[in-house]
Amino acid sequence: MAVKVAAAFFFMLFFLSTACQAKLSSSFYDKSCPKAESTIRAAIRSAIARERRMAASLIRLHFHDCFVQGCDASILLDETSSIQSEKTAGPNDNSVRGYEVIDKAKSKVEKICPGVVSCADIIAVAARDASAYVGGPSWAVKLGRRDSTTASRDLANTDLPAFTESLDKLTSRFQKKGLTARDMVALSGSHTIGQAQCFTFRDRIYNASNIDAGFASTRKRRCPRTGGQANLAPLDLVTPNSFDNKYFKNLMRNKGLLHSDQVLFNGGSTDSIVTEYSRNPAKFSSDFASAMIKMGNIHPLTGSAGQIRRICSAVN
Repeated sequence: MAVKVAAAFFFMLFFLSTACQAKLSSSFYDKSCPKAESTIRAAIRSAIARERRMAASLIRLHFHDCFVQGCDASILLDETSSIQSEKTAGPNDNSVRGYEVIDKAKSKVEKICPGVVSCADIIAVAARDASAYVGGPSWAVKLGRRDSTTASRDLANTDLPAFTESLDKLTSRFQKKGLTARDMVALSGSHTIGQAQCFTFRDRIYNASNIDAGFASTRKRRCPRTGGQANLAPLDLVTPNSFDNKYFKNLMRNKGLLHSDQVLFNGGSTDSIVTEYSRNPAKFSSDFASAMIKMGNIHPLTGSAGQIRRICSAVN
């Protein structure tokens, strides 16, 4: 009997220890690499100073990583004989950017702490620092993720939201990742500093009925009916270089550039959230930070799972 009790006690301690190890922590690198976050921050600020648009790209990179296999840096892996890269999936190909910025940040961190800081954590820190650099909220990033040794082009093609989808479909996608409709609207607010390619909004500016006529006319100058597929337009025409709540004000005036933007305010269940954020920028900032933390906790690899990749684009 005593042996059984002792065994049960041992396994209980093991379970509790494992559970603790699996939790992410904002102090994860305090001892193993205390200058990790400041080193990443310097690299991110330098990249955005060169190209303001990179801020939105880095936030989007984190989003596209976490929605496929969890926040595990699988999106950074290049194509090999055994890996089908997510970079070439439909939602990512010639669209997702910032890989080289993460690579540079990783290189700098490797110089001070070789083999310690994961690429997945660098992506998460980069998204926070990108937001803060352009006037958006900051937050304590929970760290301790490890890097995947696999990628999934198929999941990237099926799990990532599309710019043509309905509100119900988008809401369902986010709910499957443990994110609420409020989280979805808050995260969409990062579009206030983003840009979109012509092919993603052409149908809306030429065929949609719920679009401001003047706004559509302005957008047609850069997006003809044919050609100009990659021509860029800011998702927020008013203050495209500042992280603010103008995106939500635009939606209330039928000035959402993408179909997936305007469905957030189109007589549906999220109208009230858009209205709230349009009136209360502090609430939007707070909810955005909370949603980013929540998103960053989607199925992370921790403990002995995965690995710490020395080069973000390849398995060790």
